[in-house]
Amino acid sequence: MRAEYAIIVKNQTRLEILIERFNTKAQARFYIESVGGSFSDYEAEHEIFQQALLDLQRQLSVILKYKIVERKFVPSFIFSEKQVIFVIGQDGLVANTAKYAGNTPIIAINPDKKRYDGILLPFDTHSFQLVLEKYLLGKALIKETYFAEARLNDGQRLLGFNDLFIGASSHISARYKIQFENKVEEHSSSGLIVSTQAGSTGWMSSIFNMTTGLLLPPPSTRSVSKHEKKDSPISVDIPVLSPEELLFVVREPFASVRTQTGIVSGKLNSNISLRVESLMPAGGVIFSDGIEKDFMNFNSGAIATIGLAKEKARLIIG
Repeated sequence: MRAEYAIIVKNQTRLEILIERFNTKAQARFYIESVGGSFSDYEAEHEIFQQALLDLQRQLSVILKYKIVERKFVPSFIFSEKQVIFVIGQDGLVANTAKYAGNTPIIAINPDKKRYDGILLPFDTHSFQLVLEKYLLGKALIKETYFAEARLNDGQRLLGFNDLFIGASSHISARYKIQFENKVEEHSSSGLIVSTQAGSTGWMSSIFNMTTGLLLPPPSTRSVSKHEKKDSPISVDIPVLSPEELLFVVREPFASVRTQTGIVSGKLNSNISLRVESLMPAGGVIFSDGIEKDFMNFNSGAIATIGLAKEKARLIIG
């Protein structure tokens, strides 16, 4: 279906958030510099982003009409299959937008390659035109990515593009009963992370980085080959996921006379799901993609079934 309209999704820059907080740029500068921070970094980031946004608007206006939608309005915005979405910002903005985009395809723009990794941002303001033209001709390569889904026993559900978090809302132990592949345990932990293939390089990777670091001897005692620099990064083997798989990991499980640690990780697919029953009288939550404000309560009596969603995100990749 030919796109008739473009939607540009963006977020506020850190500078815009500071000015909103302190009312003026001068007051924001005074605060940052008074605590020893570099205000010029905020300004540089803002200027680079604004220039990228202007470049995108200027070039896009020749091809399609467009509308800019701020990130905070995305959950209530109604997207149409007659639109094409341009996400410009950090990788996380792609994940946050995809949950609400439905079947509307997304072209993701990296506005600052020196600042953002861009794992989910394959294009910049110099390369998007070609892929947009291919899409309008029906020749673009579209990658469909499954969401993770948390479904509660009361009918509520939440999707995650990168990952889901199931646990406590504060730094206290999450208490729950977990069932995986016919094995049931009671847990006390820092919660669970459930990652999609798209999210395996994000929050999930940090868990494996930590685990690898703990298993290795301290850097000062570790031998280094003549071909390796002392400060070279440690390679981390994260389980390879297909688009039809999820990976869950239990964070910091605690063993006691009441709680067990046998179920710490596993893969989920269309035939294998995870069942988690809350044992927390209050403060239990489930949120997705790092957005803590967009959550479901997960308190005593709530049972969550975690697995693949039927919905897919549609990302234009070439």
